[in-house]
Amino acid sequence: MIREKMRASQSCQKSYHDKRRKDLEFQEGDNVFLRVTSTTGVGRALKSRKLTSRFIGPFQILKRVGKVAYRIVLPPSLANLHD
Repeated sequence: MIREKMRASQSCQKSYHDKRRKDLEFQEGDNVFLRVTSTTGVGRALKSRKLTSRFIGPFQILKRVGKVAYRIVLPPSLANLHD
């Protein structure tokens, strides 16, 4: 009985999530922003995390590598950030 209710609840939550989600696809030549994380260390010169930028860019897409992976044009200062 509990498992049935858990499954019903999970399927309901999944349907709510799927209604709002849309898959993003980009074309070659589109401009995109990169999310800055604490592991990349890019743009984290300030001590306050509130004031640091969350995204950097825009950068142009060169080609699509995988289903959700793209190769982008990065400046020389960020060349070692992504492959």
